[in-house]
Amino acid sequence: MAVPAIAAGFADPVHDAQRSFAAVMRAMAEPGLPVPLASDLDPPAPLSREAAACALALLDYETPVFLDAALSAAPAVAAFLRFHTGAPVVDAPAAARFAFIADAAALPDFGAFAQGEPDYPDRSATLIVQVEALGTGTITLEGPGIKGRRSFSAVPLPSDLPARLAANRALYPLGIDLILTAPAAVLGLPRTAKPVMED
Repeated sequence: MAVPAIAAGFADPVHDAQRSFAAVMRAMAEPGLPVPLASDLDPPAPLSREAAACALALLDYETPVFLDAALSAAPAVAAFLRFHTGAPVVDAPAAARFAFIADAAALPDFGAFAQGEPDYPDRSATLIVQVEALGTGTITLEGPGIKGRRSFSAVPLPSDLPARLAANRALYPLGIDLILTAPAAVLGLPRTAKPVMED
């Protein structure tokens, strides 16, 4: 029986991983700001190039990964992640350190994922969510890494995302972190980001 080919990883594993990691770290340090993330990866669909770059920069054999229904339906995605990162793919969201979401409109409830523990808040999940486009305007944030306020938009996302982010912020230092990936860009939404809710 023929073994399916696995898509190639980074052309320059060390430097490409460093560049991708640096982009993600800048995005998390400056919430709501789209940060350029170039990638020449060609991962199996529906995993995007940018999400794949995040995976190869952030995952290793000690980081269990959850895939949403869209990604789970493509066995080549799990094979790609296992081969290039060694990360185990888990079925339970609560067991994951990272979760990859291709269907952003159906973003799962944040409570399904690990929120961290009082003594170990870092034992929480990071959600990497693929969106079609990033822009400015719809959601306004304030908090660490933001001078005054910063607005962003992303499509598609659930209409209740601001309320979800507010509830997540209220759990600090617990809670999840989000990384939005779009064509050639990444945007961070750490648990410290506080959405400005309209009265």
